[in-house]
Amino acid sequence: MELPWDLGLLSGLLESVVSFCSEFAHDWGANDMRVTIFKLLLGWLVCSLVAIHMAWKYYGATVNDMYYRQGSGGQNGGTPDGSSNFARWENAGGESFKSHKE
Repeated sequence: MELPWDLGLLSGLLESVVSFCSEFAHDWGANDMRVTIFKLLLGWLVCSLVAIHMAWKYYGATVNDMYYRQGSGGQNGGTPDGSSNFARWENAGGESFKSHKE
């Protein structure tokens, strides 16, 4: 069962879109300063997206390999094979602060 206000809401939304498009087409034909700025910004956006796409095609595998951890734990898990360079958390007596016994 449809509510009666859905049709009114849809027609109002459609009317707003059509009026916006007609006003945009009128401004585009007038070739005023707003349209010139819009064309400039749109061109900048398209050029930037094309440059990002080309850079990703060229450097994408390198960037992916930099952040892809190799190891036995799966794609982004696991630990490195070598020992860590980080200091261990130990007190002066050489005992670990945290111990787990079951």
